[in-house]
Amino acid sequence: QVQLVESGGGSVQAGGSLRLSCVASGYSGNCMGWFRQAPGKEREGVVVISDRGETRWYSGSMKGRFTVSQNEAKNTVYLQMNRLEPEDTAMYYCAADGPPECIPPFRTDRFNYWGQGTQVTVSS
Repeated sequence: QVQLVESGGGSVQAGGSLRLSCVASGYSGNCMGWFRQAPGKEREGVVVISDRGETRWYSGSMKGRFTVSQNEAKNTVYLQMNRLEPEDTAMYYCAADGPPECIPPFRTDRFNYWGQGTQVTVSS
């Protein structure tokens, strides 16, 4: 049984940083990522990384501020978020088992496993 457990969320002031972690158990596939959902909005892709790291996709507004990485065992994906803005406030979800070859588009319906989410709140 696949389980994704996120951690690292919290409350920070604008300009601050947070590092999210997602530990996957029972999973050995390719293509993991982070999505986020703000109140009243649809869930959107944030970053995606393939198993060997050759694919690292970032949503446009996150480029330069967010960095995705994974551990050597490939069972933990990290999201380093710098220069956070109030608009980054959302529930952040880890996702796994994305599209074959880990190729865009990275829509929510193309990922088969999801974590419970971790809240990120950025105050101005």
